[in-house]
Amino acid sequence: MTDPAAAREQVSEPGGTASPPVRSTRSGRLVTAAVLVRAGLIAAALIAAYYLLPLDHGGGAGTTALLVCGLLAVAGVFAWEVRTIMHSPNPRLKAVEALAATVALYLVLFAGTYYVLEQSATGSFNEPLTKTDALYFTLTTFTTVGYGDINARSQTARVVTMLQMAGGLMLVFVAARILAYAVQTGLRRRSGQAAGQDEGGRQTEGRP
Repeated sequence: MTDPAAAREQVSEPGGTASPPVRSTRSGRLVTAAVLVRAGLIAAALIAAYYLLPLDHGGGAGTTALLVCGLLAVAGVFAWEVRTIMHSPNPRLKAVEALAATVALYLVLFAGTYYVLEQSATGSFNEPLTKTDALYFTLTTFTTVGYGDINARSQTARVVTMLQMAGGLMLVFVAARILAYAVQTGLRRRSGQAAGQDEGGRQTEGRP
């Protein structure tokens, strides 16, 4: 007699083979967990680099160079991540990783800029900034909380803060739309490849 429980755990496929869905579900969960862990590690690595890099010896030119090069790096990483999503076998999960990396890099960039600006032009903010203070101010600005305990005083600091606000809006609305488009493109590509493989398998089976 056939065990009903064993029969439910197996799904027949063309050619007489069986594929256990339990293994497939476990594999999907492992992939999801791996992506989430990797996203967390990327964010943690960027924050660790922010604290470890020597940012105390920057001047006005150093602040500008850091901001410009950093924004170019954010744009480059984002473009690379979009391309990766389109060719990924798991575009949704890859989009989560891409968003975590892009946002973490964006926040660290502006935190570093605020810190270097305060070091090179003391009084740019209403109180001296440590690296933690700069990261805190960046997060409150990005999340639009704005407690008001730290605020920009100099014109340069206010311009940089406005750039972060505008960039944050673009990151939320524009980047989110681009990522959604990349995910849909990746899903269509994966569906097309699966359909092609299925068609190829049927043609092979139909041959004498």
